[in-house]
Formats: sequence, structure tokens, C-alpha cells
Amino acid sequence: MSAHDWSIQEIARLAGTTSRTLRHYDDIGLLAPSRIAHNGYRHYDQAALVRLQRILLLRELGLGLPQIGEVLSREGAHEASALETHLAYLREEQNRLTRQIASVETTINALKAGESLMAENMLDGFDHTQYKDEVEERWGKKAYADGDRWWRNLSAAEKAEWQQRVTDLSSDWVAAAESGVAPESDEGQALAKRHVDWLTGVPGTPASVPGGDAKAYVLGIGDMYVADTRFGANYATADGGTRGAEFVRDALRIYAEANL
Repeated sequence: MSAHDWSIQEIARLAGTTSRTLRHYDDIGLLAPSRIAHNGYRHYDQAALVRLQRILLLRELGLGLPQIGEVLSREGAHEASALETHLAYLREEQNRLTRQIASVETTINALKAGESLMAENMLDGFDHTQYKDEVEERWGKKAYADGDRWWRNLSAAEKAEWQQRVTDLSSDWVAAAESGVAPESDEGQALAKRHVDWLTGVPGTPASVPGGDAKAYVLGIGDMYVADTRFGANYATADGGTRGAEFVRDALRIYAEANL
């Protein structure tokens, strides 16, 4: 480890955060300074920087500070191993985003040139099969097969429309959460109805099968948004954490109890 350390002001500037935030991390036991100078200023050494990097990475995944503390405590001093796992995820995400960017650029260029659109090019990077094993484990092979067949039979325009519907719904959830709307309010329940209508429109899910336990499915989905950062990130508010996902969960729970 290097003997050099950095002042709290330097670290705040480099991390794009504030000294107040770093002091808060210290107050809640998340990131302690490596030393405090005679003038009272906090300083951070290389080990502290590694920990801060892990905190920032986990925040980008949508974890709240208490959850981050639990993860770091569970991982202990195995920083390199934990970062290697996170690096693999980032590379996978980078590859997916690169494919999506190329896909959108291809669509823009084709539209400007008046050329025909190729579905394979338009939708590259929007790969629903990445959750195949998980869907089969949760709801069975038939659920995945039905959903996969439905998706593949959609036209390019229908797939794009569906993607836009999902994007709009997520954006409206986040906007409502950030505006302080109550889950039980008319607006919150209208969003919950839209969400349930969307879920029931996907073949193979328990919500789409006549006589299926739609209520349990919707409640389980809501809980998953909070528990699983991959999905909760779709509803992350500007301040990070799980507040947005919790708002969706609570609104869905109220709607399901009253209507399903």
C-alpha cells in the first residue's frame, strides 16, 4: 500500500461527491478516514480509496447505504475478488450498451437514408434470453417457452412499441416517486394498474394465465424490484437507493390486495 493519502477535499473532488457525503459515510460506519490531521481534516489512504470505489460501484447498482454496508461486511477484506466479480458485470453491461448504441445508430442512419430497417440490427442488445434460467427456475420451462415464442413472433415495430411502453412506464414510476406521490393515491394506483396490465400481457406468466395466481405473482414481482438491484435499477430515483423500487412495490401491493 502506498504511504500517500488524500485529504477529504481531494477525495470529494475526484469522486464527484461532497465532503459532507464523505463525513456522513464516516458517521454511519461505512467509510472511516485513515487518519485525522491536527487541523481536524479527514485523510484517506489507498485502502480507504478501494473501499470508496466499491461503495460507489454498489451505489450505481441501486443499493442503499445500509445494503452496501451489509455487502462490504459480508465480503470482508476480499476486495480484489469482489472487484473482479463487479468488473465482469461491468464488461457485460458495457458490451450490451455498445450493441444497443450501434443498434440505435443503425436505425437512425437507415431512417435518414430512407432505407429498409432490419429487425436483427434494430434489436441487437435488447436480449430477453439473458433471464432464461431464472424464469424457468421461478415459473417453469413452459412460462419461458411461451414468453419466448410470443416475443419472437412480434414484428420489429411491435417489439419497438413494447420496448417504448416499458420505458415510458418506468419513467412515469420514477417521476411519481420523485414527486412524493403516495402509493395509495389515484396517480400511484393508476400506475399500478398500467403495470399489472403490462404484466398480464406477457404470455407464460402466472398473471396472463386464466385462473393463475395473478395476485401472488404481482406481489412477488414487487418484492423482487426491491430485493434484486438488476430490476430495481429501472426505478431508481435521482438520489439512488431503493426508494423508487419501494414505491412501485407498495403501490402494486395496494392494487393487488384491492383488485386481484
